[in-house]
Amino acid sequence: MPRPRLILILGDQLSTGLTSLAEGDPARDRIVMAEVREEAGYVPHHRKKLAFLFSAMRHFAARLRRQGWTVDYHQLDDGLEDLCEAVLKSARDLDPAELLVTEPGEYRLREAMKRHWPQRLSLSVRLLEDHRFLCSREAFRDWAAGRKQLRMEYFYRDMRRRTGLLMEPDGKPVGGRWNFDADNRKRYDGKHRLPGPPRFEPDATTRQVIDQVAEHYPDRFGDLEPFWFAVTASQAEQALEHFLEQALPHFGDYQDAMTEGDDFLFHSLLSLYINAGLLDPLRVCEAAERRYQQGQAPLNAVEGFIRQILGWREYVRGIYWLMMPDYKEQNRLGSHADLPWFYWSGDTKMRCVAEAVRATREHAYAHHIQRLMVTGNLALLLGVDVKQIHEWYLAVYADAYEWVELPNTLGMVMHADGGYLGSKPYAASGKYIQRMSDYCAGCAYKVSSAEESNSCPFNSLYWHFIQRHRARFEKHPRMSRVYKNWERMDPDKRRAILARANALLEHPEEL
Repeated sequence: MPRPRLILILGDQLSTGLTSLAEGDPARDRIVMAEVREEAGYVPHHRKKLAFLFSAMRHFAARLRRQGWTVDYHQLDDGLEDLCEAVLKSARDLDPAELLVTEPGEYRLREAMKRHWPQRLSLSVRLLEDHRFLCSREAFRDWAAGRKQLRMEYFYRDMRRRTGLLMEPDGKPVGGRWNFDADNRKRYDGKHRLPGPPRFEPDATTRQVIDQVAEHYPDRFGDLEPFWFAVTASQAEQALEHFLEQALPHFGDYQDAMTEGDDFLFHSLLSLYINAGLLDPLRVCEAAERRYQQGQAPLNAVEGFIRQILGWREYVRGIYWLMMPDYKEQNRLGSHADLPWFYWSGDTKMRCVAEAVRATREHAYAHHIQRLMVTGNLALLLGVDVKQIHEWYLAVYADAYEWVELPNTLGMVMHADGGYLGSKPYAASGKYIQRMSDYCAGCAYKVSSAEESNSCPFNSLYWHFIQRHRARFEKHPRMSRVYKNWERMDPDKRRAILARANALLEHPEEL
């Protein structure tokens, strides 16, 4: 009989469709899963994020055992330092022929497995392609080859053609347009009931995880309770159905809106389940498409939702693997300021920022506009060090893994790649937040002013950003009008705005 093999399953690979499981044999191979210090601590992950992943891992291990697999599961209390140590511990009494791993989603771990693990384990390590994504790394490289700019919109159209999602038989997009983003920018008007996400009561396994995370990380950022995330594939399917029925019909109209009365609006919160492997991305897209076909959700909602998964999610993964490891070192705008402490404490007079940080602390979640146009926009305008803001986003959100978070932060939020991912920086004044939210009404700062001592910090910092990066952006076709507006201002007003911004930049902790 052939020698047994070890199969390592990572915390974001909680899917029975893994290539490593497909190649394995439950009768002779053994699975290794582990909660280890290195993965929990290479950035200070939100405690609810850790509880979600560890509970989902333990439930997945139980599912595999029911399917006939032998699973070596190492809990946090076992005190293992890293994943390689967990594999080594399982290998000692098995004498395995090799280690099988569905390739990890993060570059650092993949490189460690390739370069260091075989020698450390005295064992062959075979990495298998992760087929849970809809565009392979090789297919993305082929798509990118020879292109001067890798625009997501064109990649998304190609993915629509490949999958047939929202396509007519003649090869044209349903509705005659590829993108309905222009229809998805309404401010929430209170006319439709906000459904909120489904909440799942923690079982004994989850309660044990919560207690262990609390014990090991008492001072780590993030509220552990109340804990209501789905932790099994079955619960994640229920969360999907809840979104499709309760929220998808209004998701498109209000996907960019923010309101103090609700942290979730009509967003799905499915990204943490998809990214961990509890939901299949293609199946999620197909389920949304059926709602449109059955007349239960409008096209702008369904297209916008599918674009986030089929377009943006696959696109940023492709960018990540195409550009790493050099991509992580990009800092084209020379951003080196320290991340203000209120990103952790929420102690700021800026109501929009305080609300985004509060939601992040409570839920390990904030929706994409809070991430991009509130905390992200402020980091861009303050010139926060790219690595510091990258590590913050990676740490605090339950759906954050480096392959998806780094391109979003470095490329889209901080424009640190010089426009490779986004054609222009997502810089905005407080007027954007006023237009898309109700935060400004209760804020200590005046959104109508830029130069006064109580003016909205976004306003003066926006113009300071525009002025200090003038040489880079003045001739940009999408930004030339901004510079013309700046020049039309009274010189004394311009000086007052820049003085206000300089005062804020010197003491950002006082915002």
